[in-house]
Amino acid sequence: MVDTETYKATVEKVTAASNQAFKDGVEKTLGALNEVNTLSKANVEAVVESLTAATKGAETVGAQAAAYTKKSWEEAVTAAKTLSSAKSVQEVIELQSSYAKSALEAYVSEMNALTETLSASFKDTFKPLNARMTATVEKFQSYR
Repeated sequence: MVDTETYKATVEKVTAASNQAFKDGVEKTLGALNEVNTLSKANVEAVVESLTAATKGAETVGAQAAAYTKKSWEEAVTAAKTLSSAKSVQEVIELQSSYAKSALEAYVSEMNALTETLSASFKDTFKPLNARMTATVEKFQSYR
């Protein structure tokens, strides 16, 4: 038969081991929750940074488009005035051809500039999100 002291010692060992295991489990859980909280905060900050960049890009594109539209309209009005003062059909054809050529060149140039602006804006917009995705993947891989 097991004496009382042995039984008492065994119960104390089991209790101490259970308490330690519980304490370790709680600490790991709190650590994981803290880490998730930190990751979530960083993710929210990345989204805010991304939205800020997208807004700035949209403003830049809008301003660029408005400036081009204004300039294009002014050039069209000037061309119309010039055409109305032409003295012959030949002069009208030459003036119209010249205007059409310059308007097309300006359009192509503006579309190239707009493409560059949009490309830079997309890069700036997705840069913080890509950084967070990379950090998250690296964090998950570190648990392997």
